[in-house]
Amino acid sequence: MTDPRMLKLADLLVNYSCALKKGENILIEAIDIPHDFTKALVGAVSKAGGRAFVWLKSNEINRALMQAGSEESWKLTADIERKLMEKVQCYLGVRGNSNISELSDVAGDKQKLYEKNVWKRVHQEIRVKKTRWCVLRWPNPSMAQMAEMSTEAFEDFYFNVCTLDYAKMSKAMQPLRKVMMATDKVHLKGPGDTDLTFSIKNIPAICCDGKLNIPDGEVFTAPVRDSVNGVIHYNAPSLYRGVTHTDVRLTFKDGKIVEATSNNTKKLNEVFDTDPGARYVGEFAVGFNPWCTKPMKDILFDEKIAGSIHFTPGQCYDEASNGNQSAIHWDLVLIQTPEYGGGEMWFDGKLVRKNGKFLIKELAGLNPEKLK
Repeated sequence: MTDPRMLKLADLLVNYSCALKKGENILIEAIDIPHDFTKALVGAVSKAGGRAFVWLKSNEINRALMQAGSEESWKLTADIERKLMEKVQCYLGVRGNSNISELSDVAGDKQKLYEKNVWKRVHQEIRVKKTRWCVLRWPNPSMAQMAEMSTEAFEDFYFNVCTLDYAKMSKAMQPLRKVMMATDKVHLKGPGDTDLTFSIKNIPAICCDGKLNIPDGEVFTAPVRDSVNGVIHYNAPSLYRGVTHTDVRLTFKDGKIVEATSNNTKKLNEVFDTDPGARYVGEFAVGFNPWCTKPMKDILFDEKIAGSIHFTPGQCYDEASNGNQSAIHWDLVLIQTPEYGGGEMWFDGKLVRKNGKFLIKELAGLNPEKLK
């Protein structure tokens, strides 16, 4: 018998996140997840009157394909996958992974071939821009280990955070969107030597309320491309291209990363040397999901941590564009709660959040005690 929590989550994804309509096509990309959940999604699609198309994929097989892949093979793969992506109105990416470091021994140039062909041509150009889409992780023992929880406790946490009342959250985040839309100068202070300034003037602020990611809970915009100056010292570990980075410290001058260090400075700079846009920032976002309280090296959870921000080198989103173009989009997270050293967020000289708590009245509804 299918776990009722799976059925509830499948219904949320199909009918709320993707808002699938009768007669529409939806692509389900199922990567290392239980067949029971894929079947639950197909059932929810059928009940809504839609047509489901399923890609079953494996991280281990993808690693083998990356290691063996050539420019020609990835171009053909992108041609084929792009054709189907162009034919669907909705996309659900459900991504499991029993080993988060599966790609750690794949050479950077091999990963770039995949990124510039499949990721860029299928996902960045078609899926993100032309479908109603939602992406989520699937819980497994390795995620429980990263969260330092038992498998059972982590599954309970997972379904709590993924089936949050996102309609309620959506209403609560509207005032933050309005405040950000009216803001010019942002000043971030944080643990270590974080002291960063930039402008978000005239760039839209976008609410993320369970439509694109599950879990969700952020409002994002982008910095004016050349306005970023100072230092940001991220305090959440981050996994990228199969490598875990900690203690990431970036120095900006007129928008560009001019110095980048971490526990693996060589690998870090390989990412930022992908293309010219990789050393500029494409997103600034404020996170506030009340169930996400500590990093677990999974960005779909970590970027939503209550009391956090993420400041993202690479590609901007069309909805909040600052013109930056890149093959990468790396959400790096700074947590400003007392447990992680505290911090301040200022908008146009006004302190709006301190130590992870919103201080001004119209934003208080986003504090954890109000959203749970």
